[in-house]
Amino acid sequence: MNQINLLRQTLKPLLGWHGARLNFLALFIIALLRVKTINMVELANGFRSQAKSESSYKRLQRFFRYFNVKQDEIAKIVVKLMAIPQPWILSIDRTEWSFGKTHFNILMLGVVHNGVAYPLLWKMLDKKGNSNSEERIDLLERFGQTFPDATVDYLCGDREFVGQEWISYLLRKNQMGFRIRIRQSDKISDGQRNLKAAVVFDHLLPEQTQVLAHKRLVWGLAVYVAGLRLDDGELLIVISSNSPQTAITDYANRWGIETLFGLFKTRGFCLESTHFKDAKRLSKLISLMTLALCWAISTGQWLHQHQPLKIKKHGRKAKGIFRYGLDYLRSIVLDLDLKQEQFLYSLQFLSCT
Repeated sequence: MNQINLLRQTLKPLLGWHGARLNFLALFIIALLRVKTINMVELANGFRSQAKSESSYKRLQRFFRYFNVKQDEIAKIVVKLMAIPQPWILSIDRTEWSFGKTHFNILMLGVVHNGVAYPLLWKMLDKKGNSNSEERIDLLERFGQTFPDATVDYLCGDREFVGQEWISYLLRKNQMGFRIRIRQSDKISDGQRNLKAAVVFDHLLPEQTQVLAHKRLVWGLAVYVAGLRLDDGELLIVISSNSPQTAITDYANRWGIETLFGLFKTRGFCLESTHFKDAKRLSKLISLMTLALCWAISTGQWLHQHQPLKIKKHGRKAKGIFRYGLDYLRSIVLDLDLKQEQFLYSLQFLSCT
């Protein structure tokens, strides 16, 4: 239990919660690293406290039922812990899955850094399918309230995040550029002809790109347009508010949020194994997972600096930075009594000092 106290002391400057809640958070994070799933039964067993697993399970239930976790507070911790420099690149996307008759649908805004989008703010959607402009705008307005002085380079979004109302809103936010993929069926106008995007870029060969000269009208709004023919023959068409020559390569940063979803799910903490049916409780769970994610990645970055990951023949690392850090932390928390020194050193990666 001494390690729990040490972790609690490390977390206190970040959150300012009182002792009992900090103690729970320390137990939760260590349990999550041990069992690598947010299934509540498994987490309760991972607490390894003097209390019975049934008592730990009830403690988990009480926390997620009654305690409020503020997203903006977690967001500010994330950018400090990961030392994310400005200007920021933001990525917006959704992830959804079902458990029985319960459907989960999360709209998330993340800040991309070193290939991963770190969660900042999210909205639990009480429906299936795409978000609407009002929901996206609400998320960005909350971002502006949380980080009023932040400098944003641009926002990335996939083909779901299109439409006149949404793009018009982004154009009004002069301090935030955007790189948004549009559908091949969306119309592009030069003032004389109004053609489908697929027709405009039909001549492109695989791996060939084209940036249209001057701004064009999409949904009646003046934007830059660039296209790329992918290897599989599909067209990647991106509209932007500025920097059209780099719009295609900039858009690639969108994949940082797909990486995040993978780490939260099957490649990391098995988010889909949750049995929560209440959206508010699931949102709190994401907040706690985010802290564990930051710890694992920070640890992995340090490990890679001192003992670089092997590069395989295909040119990629043998494992990701997140997995590197997670495996290392897990090896420690599964044997805390014998790895006290390593545990003490790893705590520095969960500190802003």
